[in-house]
Amino acid sequence: MKIIFNILLILIALIAFVPAFRRFLFWLLVGRQLVKEQKKANQTTKRREGEIRVDTSKANDKPRFDGGEYVDYEDIK
Repeated sequence: MKIIFNILLILIALIAFVPAFRRFLFWLLVGRQLVKEQKKANQTTKRREGEIRVDTSKANDKPRFDGGEYVDYEDIK
């Protein structure tokens, strides 16, 4: 039991005081998965150079802006 406690204490001290160890743990836990997701996203969005993609919405045919409201104003000279 004492050995496990000592190992945990050393690990906590390393994480708290050694930035290189923190970076390695972050890379080990998160970094590899992050790189995989980025590669996956790049593969799905690859398009030829100059290709144009237009998203059209059939549900909303009328324009969003109807001209607004009329507001009276006075000329100040």
